[in-house]
Amino acid sequence: MRSSTVTSLAVAILLASAAVFGTRTYLADQQARLAAANSKKAPEQTLVVAAKPMRFGDRVYGDNLKTIPWPTGEQPQGSFQTIEAVIGDKDEPRYAMEAIDPGEPVLSSKITGTGERATLSAALDQGMKAVSIRVNDVLGVAGFVRPADRVDVLLTRVVRRQNGSDQTYVDVLLQGVKVLAVDQTADERKDEPSIVKTVTFEVTTDEAQRLTLGASIGTLSLTLRNIASSNVEQTRPITVADLGGGLISADLSADVAKDGDELGSRIDSVEDKMKQPVKEKQVQIAERKAEPLLPVEPKWATVGVWNSTKREEHRVGMIQ
Repeated sequence: MRSSTVTSLAVAILLASAAVFGTRTYLADQQARLAAANSKKAPEQTLVVAAKPMRFGDRVYGDNLKTIPWPTGEQPQGSFQTIEAVIGDKDEPRYAMEAIDPGEPVLSSKITGTGERATLSAALDQGMKAVSIRVNDVLGVAGFVRPADRVDVLLTRVVRRQNGSDQTYVDVLLQGVKVLAVDQTADERKDEPSIVKTVTFEVTTDEAQRLTLGASIGTLSLTLRNIASSNVEQTRPITVADLGGGLISADLSADVAKDGDELGSRIDSVEDKMKQPVKEKQVQIAERKAEPLLPVEPKWATVGVWNSTKREEHRVGMIQ
């Protein structure tokens, strides 16, 4: 065997050995790094959630709560990591301020402080007031107004004008008012409609004055808003004079417009016919020939007779 061939074979074996050694070293280093990363345990954190449904006024017990694993640094604001931090001391319990469903995080904004009662005043935002008005099945939207809904408040009143006549007005008194409670129910998750007698709103001091004054001078009624509606509408007072003519719904307006177009086309065709010149109808009048009048033959004759100094007349019938 030639010496050049032996040399080439030796160099090839040497390079192959170096490549295998380098690959094994790299794989061993990566494996060691992965093992070191897995050996470092992340700090264990938990999140307290509801294990059973809780409603407004329910006392928070340990049996109603449970903990679940939660990623580090991503806990909701006002949440709790341990059940003991939620229930606190037995002599100073906590109560639910709003509905909490199973699996929902228990936040400090949804429960009272330790030893505080679950009252409606605790549910009010800072600077807001609670005021109630009396309603019935019609004024209260047939019982479909529930806590946490938004409504507009209408005021119907009678105003005496300068000429002594009375005028009835309907004004939009408030818009987008939040409902806190209906009768004595403040549970916003209760969605069954029920006839109520009073509705409690969360309003400012000025709005509370308006509601109180409006209830004393007229009749207040509610209109339920869409849950996503937050815009303020431009309104005006409605009087009896505005009831004339009648407004139609959006579904009916299209049909009315279609019928109006058909009626308009019919009227146009009739007008076109009326504008056409009227053809004179020739009427032939037959002339009547006048027949000669024959003298009427008398049925008697008058005969005069003189007797000494006077004349006497006698009628004598004629023989036919």
